[in-house]
Amino acid sequence: MNRNTKARLNSFCCNYVTLGSVEEAAVRAGFPRETALSEGIELMKTEECRQLISQLRGLLADSGTVAAGLKRLAFGSCTDAVYLVFADELPPAEVIGRLDLFNVSEIKRVKGGGVEVKLFDRLKALEKLFELENAFNDRDKAESLIKALTAEGESDDDN
Repeated sequence: MNRNTKARLNSFCCNYVTLGSVEEAAVRAGFPRETALSEGIELMKTEECRQLISQLRGLLADSGTVAAGLKRLAFGSCTDAVYLVFADELPPAEVIGRLDLFNVSEIKRVKGGGVEVKLFDRLKALEKLFELENAFNDRDKAESLIKALTAEGESDDDN
């Protein structure tokens, strides 16, 4: 595997773990939007890709796609939404297709020719992410307690 292919695979895997979307991960890794889904699926079929994704998930050790989505809402860029709002006219479909509008909850035309764009609430996303991380921490603490109690019970049986 050459250096460019390896870099693209790494980028795809990192983006997939973070975004949870094969197509979006492939686009961010540099694949054309028209073929991103099929090329992303082909990458997912390779053992190297699956192993790297597994390693990355282990390193990040969060709750997976739910946490990834919440992180995108909380920390994602709104640059493309701002571009869309301030464009003098509606951009062509191929331009709109490349925009990252993940943080957009609603788009509508208003009377007088304007456009209204509503974004997801970042603070609510952070609150939900905090709750999710606390739930996983509590689960880990409970597992540790059970292991400790089980180990203590086993050592008592030896006496």
